[in-house]
Amino acid sequence: MESFFSILGGMGTMATESFVRLLNHRTVAHKDQDYLNYVLFNHATVPDRTAYILDQTNENPIPFLLDDIEKQNLLKPEFIVLTCNTAHYFFDELQQATDIPMLHMPREAAKELKKQMPNGKVAFLGTEGSVKAGVYEKELRTFGFDVFIPEKILQEKINHLIYHDIKENDFLNQELYYEILDEVTKKYGCEKVVLGCTELSLIQEFTTDNPYPVIDAQSILADRTIEKALELRK
Repeated sequence: MESFFSILGGMGTMATESFVRLLNHRTVAHKDQDYLNYVLFNHATVPDRTAYILDQTNENPIPFLLDDIEKQNLLKPEFIVLTCNTAHYFFDELQQATDIPMLHMPREAAKELKKQMPNGKVAFLGTEGSVKAGVYEKELRTFGFDVFIPEKILQEKINHLIYHDIKENDFLNQELYYEILDEVTKKYGCEKVVLGCTELSLIQEFTTDNPYPVIDAQSILADRTIEKALELRK
């Protein structure tokens, strides 16, 4: 197979399925050969990234991710797409393990946000691991945004939505999702809300007519992936 990319996913699996679905649905295709060439690594057994970031006595996901990179080095894709937001905490170490370029989801989201508004107050919603890692906060502040990080009670709501509702029970709890978005926009005055967790992207995919100003990092990553993949065909 020529001119293909690889997707390093499975963290979690349903969220990765959502990403692949976006890729396929957004690719303009009139026949089988119009779709993109890619290889999917659905590495579901990678240890929990947030658990390790919060407490490094927990199992380290890095050896698992580096093994994936080693295997992708053998396949030699044109580029790699890392679909787990929290795993971007390890991005530099993963990129150092390969000459294959990797797309940086938080950076792409920040770039897109900058196109939509030059500055202002934005909320970041993600796992506690992503919050502590500070990857999104760093990228957003680099682009000149005032970043709101949820306090404990609000973060507990976000955790419940991500882990209990979506990951554990496959329940897209739109009521809680809207409650969280309403709080960050109305109570805290955020002009945009960055969804920095693929489970949040999953619920956003199946939410129609969302009245809140969200920036979905996974959706942006899908668009950048398509753009880069189509450039390879030229």
